Amino acid sequence: MANHPAYSIVLTYIENIQQLIAHTVDPAELAPLVIGKMGVVLADEHDFKLDDEFARQLGVGMLNTIALGQPDIKQYMTFTQHLIDRPSEE
Repeated sequence: MANHPAYSIVLTYIENIQQLIAHTVDPAELAPLVIGKMGVVLADEHDFKLDDEFARQLGVGMLNTIALGQPDIKQYMTFTQHLIDRPSEE
């Protein structure tokens, strides 16, 4: 198994070619760029489960954030905005 350093991910939407590009970035290099910028706590539950619904909501949140500055992407967004009912764990 390859040994990788810690990564931050930068997601960019390029409108004219309709592409989402994810770049891996050294968190130490990124830190000075994000000081004072909007930040959102995404995983703060007591049980810290990174499950399917969390992953879906992460994607929804990222795309909604991109749409704040590039509203033309909204025409392609057809996902459910709210939480999807989870099956009971009985």
